[in-house]
Amino acid sequence: MHVLRPQFRIEESRALAFAAERGFGVIVAADERGPRGSHVPFVIARRETGVIIQIHLTARNPLVELADGVRRFLLIVSGDDAYVSNDWYASRDNVSTWLYEAVHFSGVAHLREHDENRGHGDALLAVSKARLPKQPWDLAQMKPSKRETMLASIRVIDLVVDQIEGQSKLNQHKSDEDHVAVAKQLARAEETGSRRLAEKMRALRPQLRYEP
Repeated sequence: MHVLRPQFRIEESRALAFAAERGFGVIVAADERGPRGSHVPFVIARRETGVIIQIHLTARNPLVELADGVRRFLLIVSGDDAYVSNDWYASRDNVSTWLYEAVHFSGVAHLREHDENRGHGDALLAVSKARLPKQPWDLAQMKPSKRETMLASIRVIDLVVDQIEGQSKLNQHKSDEDHVAVAKQLARAEETGSRRLAEKMRALRPQLRYEP
């Protein structure tokens, strides 16, 4: 990731928290035919050796054979994004842009044995179900034969992270007047993502006045 400005950089601890809250991203690796990617949920684990991000793919996914313990993978975790028109700013001669938040994790991918599939499934469900306002559901509630067939159809991959890059581009380099003007416009948007970005912009400079 090319971090556009130092003030946009997300430090490692906040990048991990951001990714854990999102829980979903795009995993990418390249073979001789070029890059390949899949959209995946994931679980983050901190171990003595560092950060491990665990994902699963269907056994037939081309990325599975690339997880050879040598090849590097990239996991992209995106947050909200919003277009900003140049005439939203209080000052003149600004250019239109996109505001967004994203984190990249890279490292070597290792294919796990089949006997780790159940543990991964339980961990992923525990994290995902915790987001819902209901009693958790787990794999033990499935019919055993159906559960084992499902688990046998996937492969679990550990991404051993050695590089974390994050960027939160929220116009931190702009003046207070421009900051307020853009935050107001985003707060009026129909898209919830734009409104969430407006809230984050306000949190960056809470001392400013954002009333109409």
